[in-house]
Amino acid sequence: MNKAAKTKQFIVEMTAPLFNEKGYTGTSLHDMTHATGLTKGSIYGNFANKDEVALAAFDYNLQKIGAIIRPEMDKKNNSRDKLMVYVQVYDNFLKHPFPEGGCPILNTATEADDTHPLLKQKAIDALRQWKNSIVTIIETGIQQGEFNKQVNAEQTALTLIALIEGCIMIAKLTGKANYRKAIMGSVEKIIREL
Repeated sequence: MNKAAKTKQFIVEMTAPLFNEKGYTGTSLHDMTHATGLTKGSIYGNFANKDEVALAAFDYNLQKIGAIIRPEMDKKNNSRDKLMVYVQVYDNFLKHPFPEGGCPILNTATEADDTHPLLKQKAIDALRQWKNSIVTIIETGIQQGEFNKQVNAEQTALTLIALIEGCIMIAKLTGKANYRKAIMGSVEKIIREL
């Protein structure tokens, strides 16, 4: 990696928590220069504008979550255990290096829904990929006789995602870990009953 690529990566890593916690609108150029220790010219010498930094920060935060989930799933031998990774990881998220501020899909979807089309599209694409990943796991489980043939894979995937994202939002909003545990218990029950 050359110096320019390292600088660009440094900017993304230092600003990713800002965008995930404060959102696009709430993150100022001053915040970005303060977090990186770089000048405006250095930041915009590597990125055309704030949009480019925010989009790269979203990708970085999303990759951090994937780097937690994928290795855990790779350790599992069947579909049910792969789905249970979501329960294990999200119920014990303090043990994992989650992005500061929580889930970038939830945060971005909430903020960029009506205000930032490019970030909104990033959130839509990430949600679609997550749904498709769960659908694939469920369909594999059905094919292998692990899950009931009547299970609607897409509906189940969307339900699991809604519960997980809702769990994150409620626990973060209230600060109550017991709410997180209760909701993740519901996720676990759905997975066990497939």
